[in-house]
Amino acid sequence: MSIRRSIRVSRVCVRVRPTILVAALACGAVVSGCAVGPDYARPSVAMPATFKEAAPGWKVAEPADRHDRGDWWRVFDDDTLDRLEAKVDVSNQTIAGYEAAYRQSHALVDEARAAYFPTISVSAGGTRSGTARSSLASSGAVTSSGVSNTFSLEGDATWELDVWGKVRREVASEKAGQQAAAADIANARLSAQATLAQDYFQLRALDATQKLLDDTVAAYQKSLELTQNRYAQGVAARSDVLQAQTQLQSAQSSAVNNGIARAQYEHAIAVLVGEPASTFSIPVMPLAAEPPAIPAQLPTALLERRPDIAAAERRAAAANEQIGVAIAAYFPSISLSATGGYQSSLLGSLVSAPSRFWTLGPQLAETVFDAGLRGAQTDAARAAYDQQVANYRQAVLAAFQDVEDNLVSLRVLEQQIVIQRAAVDSAREALAIVTNQYKAGTSTYLDVITSQTAAYQAEQTLANISGQRMVSAVGLVKSLGGGWNTSRMDDPEAKAADGSAAPAPGDTPTDAPDAAASSS
Repeated sequence: MSIRRSIRVSRVCVRVRPTILVAALACGAVVSGCAVGPDYARPSVAMPATFKEAAPGWKVAEPADRHDRGDWWRVFDDDTLDRLEAKVDVSNQTIAGYEAAYRQSHALVDEARAAYFPTISVSAGGTRSGTARSSLASSGAVTSSGVSNTFSLEGDATWELDVWGKVRREVASEKAGQQAAAADIANARLSAQATLAQDYFQLRALDATQKLLDDTVAAYQKSLELTQNRYAQGVAARSDVLQAQTQLQSAQSSAVNNGIARAQYEHAIAVLVGEPASTFSIPVMPLAAEPPAIPAQLPTALLERRPDIAAAERRAAAANEQIGVAIAAYFPSISLSATGGYQSSLLGSLVSAPSRFWTLGPQLAETVFDAGLRGAQTDAARAAYDQQVANYRQAVLAAFQDVEDNLVSLRVLEQQIVIQRAAVDSAREALAIVTNQYKAGTSTYLDVITSQTAAYQAEQTLANISGQRMVSAVGLVKSLGGGWNTSRMDDPEAKAADGSAAPAPGDTPTDAPDAAASSS
C-alpha cells in the first residue's frame, strides 16, 4: 500500500529525512517572495476642479454632510416612498441576480486560494491474481495454478511552490473581481432605488395633472352650461355651444389618457418592488413636494462614491493581475512530491514496518516549445487590461456628464418654475377677465376658449416642471452615488441604515487590493 502525497504547501509533514525537507522548504520560502508581472496602480483620469453647472450658491459638502446617507430617499420626506424603497432590497429580482453573482465571485476567491495548500489524496486497494504453470512429468504434462494477493494503502501529496507569484496573482485577480461584484450589487441597488423614486414622482406628477384635468373638466362643464343658457336666451350662437362641447370632450379625453400613463408607472413600480402588477396599487396623491437641498461634492469624490466607477476600477485591477499570471507561465514550475504507504501480500501484516515504503523528490518542469502560445496569452492579457482601463475612464467621464446633466437640469428648472408660476397667475387673471366680459356681452366665446386653453396649458406645464424637478433631484443623488462608498465593496450585505460612517472623498478602500504584490 502506498501513501502518495503531492505537497504544494509548506506545512505538510511526511516522514522523510529532515535535512531534505528543511532545505526544500527554505528554498521555497526564499523564492516565493517574488511575483512577476506589473504592479497595479489606479489608471489616471482627467479630473475637473469643480462642477461647471452647479448653481450659484451651491457649496461643496462639508465633513458633516458626509455622514452615511444610505437611505438617501428619506430626504424627500415621503412615507409612501419610504415603504416602497424598503421592498427593493427584499424583492427586486435584478438585485437578487447580482447577489448571486457576488456569491459566485466569493467562491472563485476561495477556489484560487486553495492553490496555496497541498493536494492530498488517499487510496486503498486489494487485488487477487492467479497464473497457470505447465511442467512435464513422466506421465505427461502437468498444469498447476499460482494465486497471490496484493494489498495496498497509499497516499499522495503535491505542493507546487508559488515561486513566480502565479497563485498570488490569481488570488488578487479573483479578489478584485469579488470587489467588483460587490460594487455591481450596490450599483444595481442604487439604480433600482433611483428608478423607483423617479417613477414614483412621475406618478405623483400625473396625479397632479389628473387633478388639474378633473378641475378643468368641471370648469368646462360650467362654461358649457353658461353657454347653453345664453343660447336658450338668444344671446349666444349655436356655434358657441358646439365649441364649448368640443373643449369639454377634449379635456375629458385627456383625463382618460392621463390615467393610462399613471397605470403604466404604477406597473413599473410593482416590478421594481417585486410584486405582480395585477395586485399592486398606489393611492392617488398629487405631487406637492419640493426638491431638497443636495450639497455638491468635489468631482474627485465620485471615484469613491459611484459604485459603477468602483466596479470598473476593480475589473481593471483584476485584468492587471492576469498579466502576471500569463508572464509566470514563461518560468519553470517547481513542486515537491511525496509518496508513502504500505504494500503487502498479507492483509494481516499490511501495516507493519517491513511493508512500509516512501519516496520524496522535487520536480522542475519547463515548457521549451509552445508555438507562441504563452506570448499570445500574455498579449491577450495586456489587451484585456487596456480594455478595462478604457472602460474605467469611460465610466468616470460618463459619471461627470451624469452629474453635470442633473445639475443644469435642476438649475434651469428652478428658474423656469418661477417664471411658469407667474405665467399661471397671469393666465388665471386673464381668464377671469375674459369670462366676465363674455358674460357682459363684450367679448366672444372664442376669446373665452383661447383664455381657457392658455390657462390649462400654463398649469399643465407647471405640473410637468414640478415633476421634472423631483426626477432631476433623484437623478442628482444617484449620480453622486447615493449613500455608497468604496469601503462597502468588502461588505455588500451592509445596509445603508447600519450607521457606519462613510469616508471622506478621496479615501482609499479599506481593504487594499491583493494586486499590490511586489514585483520581482
